[in-house]
Amino acid sequence: MPKFFAVLAAVSLSCGDGRLLNPTHAVFNTPAPETFNVMLETSKGDILLELRREWAPHGVDRFYNLVRHGYYEQAAVFRVREGTWAQFGIAGNPKVAQAWRTQTIPDDPRKLSNTRGTVAYAFKDPNGRTAQVFINLTDNRSTHDEEPFVPFAKVVDGMEVADAWYAGYGEASGGGIRAGKQDSVFAYGNDYLMRKFSKLDYILRARIVKQ
Repeated sequence: MPKFFAVLAAVSLSCGDGRLLNPTHAVFNTPAPETFNVMLETSKGDILLELRREWAPHGVDRFYNLVRHGYYEQAAVFRVREGTWAQFGIAGNPKVAQAWRTQTIPDDPRKLSNTRGTVAYAFKDPNGRTAQVFINLTDNRSTHDEEPFVPFAKVVDGMEVADAWYAGYGEASGGGIRAGKQDSVFAYGNDYLMRKFSKLDYILRARIVKQ
């Protein structure tokens, strides 16, 4: 087994920060700084995000607390529509993924448009955002602003990395929340994705780099 996949397999058996199994723990209610950056270290390179709480306070707080506790580490970029969007946010450990699957946050009013490089939560129902997010790979204002998908972050460096993530599986490796085809990813995590969709890219680590 290549070293990269060996690391992913090992992580999928652990729970990282054990508090991730308890989404109602008080640590996940910590307000985020007003402005900060997150570095996504991925299998294709690094992406730097800028976050401002004024853009979407509920969404920024959720992302901040998940990043602080390692939720996105080893998370697959499981849904990429080339030149349109790239989605991640189902934890590699299925126990963690299932714990957060229904942990919703209230909607934020949209302040930013879904232009290229913005980051927003995927959702199915009103007030239904949890942990899955996507990066807009193009200007999606005409389709995404009316939903509304609410951007809470922007890529400030490394957009070429997101453009390079493997897109060959399209909707087959999990699809969107609305399609109802994510159950296997939640049930079996990275073990399932590595066996069935071995070319996927991954968020190796997400960390706060300035606040």
